[in-house]
Amino acid sequence: MKKTSTTKSDQDIPELKHEQLGVGVRGKYLKHVSQGSNVVILQPEIQKAFPTSEAVNKALASMLAFAQETQVLTAHPKRTSRRVRC
Repeated sequence: MKKTSTTKSDQDIPELKHEQLGVGVRGKYLKHVSQGSNVVILQPEIQKAFPTSEAVNKALASMLAFAQETQVLTAHPKRTSRRVRC
């Protein structure tokens, strides 16, 4: 015994006119999307060490500051004078 389909056919769905759709609002969800979340999947041992997003952000910020400070300390100074050939 076959079950009858419960989906509507294309003929049963009314066609909307342009006036019925209303006016579109540009950027309606921009604020919501810009505040969206970035999903990052952590390894279980890292998740145990950093259980909250605040802990992860704090650790990454300190690592970034350390990397930037190290880069400044190890950068080669620019030469201000040219070598003189004899």
